[in-house]
Amino acid sequence: MSSWYKKRKGMKFGKVTKKQVFADMIGVFLIGVGIAFINCTSLGNDQVGIIYEGIRVFGGMTYEQLGLASNFVNVALTVLLFFVGRKYIQWGTLIYFVCYGFCTDLGVFLYGLMVPSDGMVVRVIFSIIGCLLLYLGVAIYITVDIGVDPFSGVILVLRDILKKEYRFVKMGFDVVLVIAGTLLGGKLGVVTVLAMLTAGPMIQYFSGWLQKKGL
Repeated sequence: MSSWYKKRKGMKFGKVTKKQVFADMIGVFLIGVGIAFINCTSLGNDQVGIIYEGIRVFGGMTYEQLGLASNFVNVALTVLLFFVGRKYIQWGTLIYFVCYGFCTDLGVFLYGLMVPSDGMVVRVIFSIIGCLLLYLGVAIYITVDIGVDPFSGVILVLRDILKKEYRFVKMGFDVVLVIAGTLLGGKLGVVTVLAMLTAGPMIQYFSGWLQKKGL
């Protein structure tokens, strides 16, 4: 995944195919549902999800309004990118911005329909499913290659400013997200640690698999 970001110093709006747009939307759908599943299990959030959860808790919103909270964050980051990193706003950024909140809310709804009980075993299973959906969604989003989400855009801007490798900037940024999300009220737990340890390798694996499949 890091090599993908290293190759791209900036992006411009260009032509995209219907296949790319559809695949990108599928990727965002999986990301949203995955983060929603993780959040609903209350076993901790991933690095981005903990910020969304923190904003939700801080704002006194319900679980069903997780998508709304995520929209607030993504709007703020997109506005920031417009001024300091406009070159990283591309079609994929807009698709993410438009679809993500709805997909997260849908994920919360689906969790309520699918989960028969609130037992620990069920919550662990859905945490794992949520992580896998998240990793696959990010891998699709990266492989399609028509833009980055607001969080990745901010990381790329910081990389350009600090002149450090992407992986180091991302690691530092993830730590900041976890701390800020926890202070706002986000759930820090075993899934947070699991995501920090497994996200990179799993996303890289899925990306390689998708490339072999011709995505």
